[in-house]
Amino acid sequence: MNHNEMKLTSSEIGTLWSGYLADSMANCVLQYFLHNVEDTEIKPIIEYALGLTEEHLNYKNELFEKENFPVPHGFTDHDVNVHAPKLFSDSFMLFYVRQMGIQGLATYSLALGTAARLDIREFFNHNVKTSAELLNNSTTLLQEKGIFTRPPTIEYPETVEYVQKEGWLNGLLGDRRPVNSVEITHLYVNIISNTIGETLMTGFSQVAKTKEIISYLTRARDISKKHVEVFSSLLRDDHLPAPQSTVAEVTGSTEAPFSEKLMLFHTLGLSEMGLSNYGMSVATSNRRDITTAYLRLIAEVGTFADDGAELMIKNEWLEKMPGALERDALGKDK
Repeated sequence: MNHNEMKLTSSEIGTLWSGYLADSMANCVLQYFLHNVEDTEIKPIIEYALGLTEEHLNYKNELFEKENFPVPHGFTDHDVNVHAPKLFSDSFMLFYVRQMGIQGLATYSLALGTAARLDIREFFNHNVKTSAELLNNSTTLLQEKGIFTRPPTIEYPETVEYVQKEGWLNGLLGDRRPVNSVEITHLYVNIISNTIGETLMTGFSQVAKTKEIISYLTRARDISKKHVEVFSSLLRDDHLPAPQSTVAEVTGSTEAPFSEKLMLFHTLGLSEMGLSNYGMSVATSNRRDITTAYLRLIAEVGTFADDGAELMIKNEWLEKMPGALERDALGKDK
């Protein structure tokens, strides 16, 4: 049997299906960005990112049709108004696109490791490469413009050392070691992602119209702001710099460029990304006070995401992800 004629596995379906929703959403956001960007250096990177989402959607549409698999509804031109006034600065658009590259690398590298069919592996492998290119190009431009915040630098050790006491794991005052390089990395990554989230939620909350949606988006903004402060304080305690907020990159516009369905879906997507990042951070942080902080924040984000899913269901906006058959229910129908 031709390997490309095998049925898609559950992991392949999961990535392709959820990726379709994410790509259709990103396509709307990037269309709006492209219509409003003024910086001639940033515009080509947004065009490149938009081209990737269109490439992904075309591939998945053809694949789903060939597999006789229902195409998700996702997001369409009805979910974006490209003529709405500018809501975010050009600089923030560049930060946003860079974050897309980071997320694309994380998503497709995991997908590649769990894919079986050759054609699907080739697609995922291509997406890993293009995500890396998007990340590299946007990072280079941010550095050239002098607005990229590098992770903190530390002194090189003079010798190889071994941990001598169990207190190295503690995070209590009086017996607390400085953060190590891996812990710094995760604190930096989580500050950056939450800063972008806080900025997006600030913009979304000021253009949303439904009271319940505004309340949820405002709550998301405040959670992101709080988490930025938690992580930044851990760096500042050891006299290390923390990345600055980008909330000033939001304009005063109150006209919505996106549907409330899209803004709520985007918010949930950021929550899922945060949970994934925090889980990785817990696994690689050795200081007990840091892992305790992550676990506390995971619980908060988990509750927040659950409330958002309920809001999506209430508005009949949540598409059902394909899953195993409910065999017990099938038996009751007889």
